[in-house]
Amino acid sequence: MVELQPDDVDATMPPSGTGCAECEQSGGWWVHLRRCAACGHVGCCDSSPSQHATAHWSATGHPVMQSFEPGEDWGWHFRAEEPVDDLVLAPPSSHPDSQPAPGPAGRVPDDWRDLLHD
Repeated sequence: MVELQPDDVDATMPPSGTGCAECEQSGGWWVHLRRCAACGHVGCCDSSPSQHATAHWSATGHPVMQSFEPGEDWGWHFRAEEPVDDLVLAPPSSHPDSQPAPGPAGRVPDDWRDLLHD
């Protein structure tokens, strides 16, 4: 199991929003959401067209993220490429249950499955 550094997690930082910050600005869409454990940035997963969660790690060096999907609490350490257990972050722990995945409602193209990254 990876050993977290003091700057890897700020349990007091709320999420940046209910959707991917960059997709919301650009009018894009996502498959699933990931939340940075250090600053709360919400970005889209690597299956999503824009892969903003990984881009956030690359840009900031914040290595730990947690799923921002309802019912999921798993985490990931990008640098170590290992799971991170027992992350407890400021609420909310996911986007609203009413928000679909992929999402957001109204912006997901009909051929979204053809646009996924492996």
